Amino acid sequence: MNELIKTFKQNDGSVAVDGRDLHDFLEVKERYNDWFKDMQKYGFTENVDFISFTGKRVKPQGGRPQVNHALTLDMAKELSMIQRTDRGKQARQYFIVMEKKAKAKQQLPQTPEEKIMLLLQNANEDNKKINQIDNRVKDLEHNKPLTPGEYNYISHAVGGAVNTYVQTHHLILTTKQRGKLYKDINGGIKQIAGIQTRAQLREKDFENVDRYIRNWVPSTATILIIKQLSEPAASNEG
Repeated sequence: MNELIKTFKQNDGSVAVDGRDLHDFLEVKERYNDWFKDMQKYGFTENVDFISFTGKRVKPQGGRPQVNHALTLDMAKELSMIQRTDRGKQARQYFIVMEKKAKAKQQLPQTPEEKIMLLLQNANEDNKKINQIDNRVKDLEHNKPLTPGEYNYISHAVGGAVNTYVQTHHLILTTKQRGKLYKDINGGIKQIAGIQTRAQLREKDFENVDRYIRNWVPSTATILIIKQLSEPAASNEG
């Protein structure tokens, strides 16, 4: 955007507007000094809204240099609005764009240290986002249901553990007695995984459940119940 009205940067980094240049652009018929004195009546304060300084230009007939003013962007916008002319509207829009550019520039890192800090902040933010995504992915993977193959493996492992126990102890069991063994091992699986039915097993439970099945032995209570179920049969035979 071409410079319609002269602006310059002040010591604090803010953008100031040349008062006389604004006066010329607005095509004000009134002399600058008189016009500016009238504009001050709208409540503008020196050293807050504007700063007075001596311009380089001198009067053609000689004499003291002309007094000029460095206006804040806000004051320049208000002065432009007060004129109620097309030039005033154009100047105001110009200052709005200048203000946006100045704010955007202030937000950007200026020194090498600020640039490094910005890079580190961005890197930390990226790492946080990556970690959050990784955690969500892991959570989804761990909490997904067992695949049909894994579920069948657990089912076969349960049956194999019961059969191994029966054969190792040379037991001859009825269907009811064998059912007690299945109830025992399945009860342990539910406790370990914190579930109500085996169908609720999740990926995260697989290794612990597999380890439990491999090391399973029925509880003392289950063993006693199985023996009690055998006693009536023995009595009847007598």
